[in-house]
Amino acid sequence: MPALQQLSVGVMALQVVILAAGKGTRMRSSLPKVMQPLAGQPLLAHVLRVSRALGAIRPIVVYGHGGDVVQQAFTDEAIDWVLQAEQKGTGHAVQVALPVLESHGHTLILYGDVPLLSVATLQRLLATCADDSTVGVLTVTLENPTGYGRIVREQGEVARIVEQKDASADELAISEVNTGILCVPNALLHRWLPELRNANAQGEYYLTDLIGMATRAGVAVSAVQPDTAWEVEGVNDKLQLATLERIWQRAQADALLRAGVTIIDPARLDIRGELQHGQDVVLEPNVQINGRVSLGDNVQIGMGSVLSDCQIAAGTVIKPYSVIDSARIGERAQIGPFARIRPGSDLAAEVHIGNFVETKATQMGEGSKANHLAYLGDAVIGRGVNIGAGSITCNYDGANKHQTHIGDHAFIGTNNSLVAPVVIGANATTGAGSTITKSVDDGTLAVSRAKQLCVDGWQRPTKNAVKKGT
Repeated sequence: MPALQQLSVGVMALQVVILAAGKGTRMRSSLPKVMQPLAGQPLLAHVLRVSRALGAIRPIVVYGHGGDVVQQAFTDEAIDWVLQAEQKGTGHAVQVALPVLESHGHTLILYGDVPLLSVATLQRLLATCADDSTVGVLTVTLENPTGYGRIVREQGEVARIVEQKDASADELAISEVNTGILCVPNALLHRWLPELRNANAQGEYYLTDLIGMATRAGVAVSAVQPDTAWEVEGVNDKLQLATLERIWQRAQADALLRAGVTIIDPARLDIRGELQHGQDVVLEPNVQINGRVSLGDNVQIGMGSVLSDCQIAAGTVIKPYSVIDSARIGERAQIGPFARIRPGSDLAAEVHIGNFVETKATQMGEGSKANHLAYLGDAVIGRGVNIGAGSITCNYDGANKHQTHIGDHAFIGTNNSLVAPVVIGANATTGAGSTITKSVDDGTLAVSRAKQLCVDGWQRPTKNAVKKGT
């Protein structure tokens, strides 16, 4: 049996069961439904994140369709996997998890295709069922409840849940509906789940029948509603997935705005990770944040830029359409437009990287510049270096990568090829159009060019005449 999972509120022993066995036919995709991406992560990843925030050390995931794909995606996480080989309803899904449920404590039942539940909402639900005499259910009131199980109350108390296909006309008029999210004492699950029957319109074992069992047993049923209805929306097709994506993104933008970030157009921002920020940060339209990104005070991120797992220090300006991935950029740097800063790049304060410049595994010292059309790969570049337009470090010999070292205040001329491994000394200069294959001493000039040849009377070739009819 898995170890007990301790809830962060109170002393309740909590296990979390996530139902994730559905095929997702309406997705029209070979990818299992819970693997469909929202904000750059599988739907299931969002549910696991909330589970762990509640204190679940080892969530139980009931899987089915595409099980190998789902399991492989979470090999680094502590999860108890339970196979539901046949999908016979939500009640059956929890039945197959019974062998790994403790005999005491509580179980929170979540769904792998309901990704936006907040920790605060679930904490309120858990707080209502802190003892063994109460079942908690998450409900929501909708203007259009079509398709949902209705919450039937008697004298104001939740008495049972009736699925739409089994509901009477009066029951169909009820606007309070079931979300499927339950908190149930484990002792009651072990007692009631084996008693479920499938005598209903769909021939399935309904988890919702537990509510009627609780009422008949004199067990209190406590209903809690989420802060917003979209928290409990499930994903069944690509349209719903896209709708929730925009809801999620707007919620992230709103939180950043409240925290003081200037977002020029909140509808055109994608947060697919975690953003840490200082004061007076500006994000222009169509910026995308992936992984863990840190922005210092007064950082400006230009339109269309993509930032992934990077650190950008105070006062730096990232100009439009730049891509920065797994890199560090110092204070008051100028990057872009159309720059690509690849993994392993470490750019110091006041570095300038201009349009169509690419760096990879390169260190650049304070104040160094590469303003136009350059490639700097596997290089160690000192302070105050100028890299001319069209210059590259030739770091790959077809089998291995080699480093280029450029000393402080060196001047690399336009259209240079620096063939690594090579060292350019401090204050050295390389002439325009040079291919540098040997190291250059400090303070010297290196020029490597073919002798220019001028041919008088040169006749430029002309095209041969084309005969008609050929």
